[in-house]
Amino acid sequence: MKRFLLPFALFLFLTLHAQKGEGGMWPPNTIDRIIDDMQAMGLQLDAGDIWNTNKPALKDAVVQLGNGCTGEFVSDKGLVFTNHHCGYDAIVSVSTLEHNYLKDGFWARSFDEEIPVDLSIYVVNDIRDVTEQILQGVPDTLEPRKRQSLVDKHIDAYLKKLPEKKFKRYQIKPFFKGNKYYLIVSTEYPDVRLVGTPPESIGKFGGDTDNWMWPRHTGDFSIFRVYAGPGNQPAEYSKDNKPFRPARFLKISLDGVAPQDFVMIMGFPGRTNEYLTSYAVKQIQDLRDPARVAVRERTLGIMDKFMKQDPALKLKLASKHASLANYWKFWIGESKGLKKFHAVEAKEKFEKEFQRRIDADPARKAKYGNVLPELKKLYAQIEKYQVAADMHREIFYRNADALKIYSILISLYGRAKADKKAFKRYRNDYAGYLEDDVLKSYAPQVDKEIFASLMQLYVEKIPKEFISPQFLKIVETQGTDFLARVVYEKSVLGKPDELRKLFKLSRNKFLKAIENDPGIGLINGQDVYFRQKAMMPMHRLQEKIDHYMRLYVKAQMEVFPEKVFAPDANFTMRVSYGSVRGYNPRDAVVYKPFTHLYGVMEKYVPGDPEFDVPPKLIKLYKKRDYGPYKNIDGTLVTDWLATCHITGGNSGSPTMDAHGNLVGLAFDGVWEGVMEDIYYRPEISRSIIVDIRYVLFVIDKYGGAKNIIKELSIVHPKKHQSTPRPSRFNKPRPRVPQM
Repeated sequence: MKRFLLPFALFLFLTLHAQKGEGGMWPPNTIDRIIDDMQAMGLQLDAGDIWNTNKPALKDAVVQLGNGCTGEFVSDKGLVFTNHHCGYDAIVSVSTLEHNYLKDGFWARSFDEEIPVDLSIYVVNDIRDVTEQILQGVPDTLEPRKRQSLVDKHIDAYLKKLPEKKFKRYQIKPFFKGNKYYLIVSTEYPDVRLVGTPPESIGKFGGDTDNWMWPRHTGDFSIFRVYAGPGNQPAEYSKDNKPFRPARFLKISLDGVAPQDFVMIMGFPGRTNEYLTSYAVKQIQDLRDPARVAVRERTLGIMDKFMKQDPALKLKLASKHASLANYWKFWIGESKGLKKFHAVEAKEKFEKEFQRRIDADPARKAKYGNVLPELKKLYAQIEKYQVAADMHREIFYRNADALKIYSILISLYGRAKADKKAFKRYRNDYAGYLEDDVLKSYAPQVDKEIFASLMQLYVEKIPKEFISPQFLKIVETQGTDFLARVVYEKSVLGKPDELRKLFKLSRNKFLKAIENDPGIGLINGQDVYFRQKAMMPMHRLQEKIDHYMRLYVKAQMEVFPEKVFAPDANFTMRVSYGSVRGYNPRDAVVYKPFTHLYGVMEKYVPGDPEFDVPPKLIKLYKKRDYGPYKNIDGTLVTDWLATCHITGGNSGSPTMDAHGNLVGLAFDGVWEGVMEDIYYRPEISRSIIVDIRYVLFVIDKYGGAKNIIKELSIVHPKKHQSTPRPSRFNKPRPRVPQM
């Protein structure tokens, strides 16, 4: 008995103290569950100051951009701060050769100078738990597909009962793998205007080279304004609309932050998967990530060769190369991080304790005893399909431009075939997407070599049972060079000028051209075969995995009552919190939590597209003309680190101090901690924040837009400290087990 209790006690000590709320993304309507922990860390607010449907709260100041990013109201006139990369498309859309706002920046000096953009902003009005209504009469034992169909019917029925109102959006989303459902009510404001943006040499400083990396020196911000119609109600664009008056906006602190300061982030994170089993994580780190890396590594190697030989190609391919390198770098970091921090082993220990608790209770054993064994079996079955699907997606849809073009044409073909009017309705959209996202960087001579190389990798790595006999025979008898000649010499896929002509044809001629194209026919034959042989069985297995994952999460919430559970992110409003802190990425290396303007000058490379610096910024630096935005030591902080958990969708999220004042804008994470969406570790997972004082410095001293500065409410909370909350070291923290 003693020999059993000692390891179990050690397990509990390690697991119950390793994870705090810092790693969670918490729906704001459930903030009362973790408010004690937040206050113990330094928060000076109550739960009702963050989430409240009876009076204005911080949630009313945080907005979702229609492109998936986050922003925040910073004035009583609807002024919104977000990231530069979140406003990028809107800035590009209103730029011209004469007025290149992306390159030169833009600052409206009055309301009349603000520029309408195609962007909507959403304000969350309410989040309600509707689990009882959605899951009423839906048993756990129901076959997965039938269960989901019944859930979908309940969701549709519930939404139909809600009052229809223009600009009102209702969404019902699953939480905890479908164990809970929340209704999210929000209001759309479609009249949005560009107010200000720094030049991309500030807003995108460091470019893709610095992406995911620390130290970082990027001034990643842009400014918009929401306009409203009569009665402060949402309205389509009109010159008669007035600046929107939000229920709450954020005050801005000029005191900055210090190491260990409490901070919190509110935003709309996209996807996390922190409840994955050890079986799933092992596949990701050992098989799925390496497979995707191998594809992109081969592509990037060929591109590098051509880009070194030809400066014109280097310029043409730069954007595509950076885009592919982005997640190539991410997957390498994710796999390394999972291995370094022994994520699989940690989850195995958790699963062992989970199973022990389940087996100790006959009722729970009967209900959940087979959950982990079934998941283990299902992940073993899905492995070959999943890894092959990852490679198929990478090769057929993302790396070779000719295959991207194929997928666009096949998609339009499907619409046109099913609906006679669809071709006219959609062809301009498809043509625009093709021109903007593919053809601008399309170099057929480079793409042809990439295609041939990836096809060779494809037939080597994809199980033969997933390759059509016809496709395999062609490759084995005539080689991938023959495939490349068909696609690039005999098909429209390799001829941009002929490709553009397709979109000017009538529907019938377009359909016939696609059906008779040899390259499209060759690729489509294998694509369809793969979908039938690999994708369809994979989806059936995934349905079963989803079913058992829902039961697995449900069982955890029953057998670990001491844990406060945070649901995975799903593009709904969340709160994450932590502290300002550097990290140690590897032996003998220590990263401090702050970067400064002098670091920008250390990286400065004249004429470099990623590291050039505007002359005016250099002048301000040399004069140390930082105004009231300098740090206490006289430096100008650019970016800093916090332990708050963020992910895609959080871009532009307000980072707030203990009083709820804006101190920065979240915009990235660090490479060493990118595994955090699967396995958050507070010692390495970091969010990167642009300091709000750097934002104000650029607006004021660089942009000269004092009208924007005057509109803000600027405070100095550290000069007027209230009585501090109890120390995090003398107030008990909730005990939760580590996964």
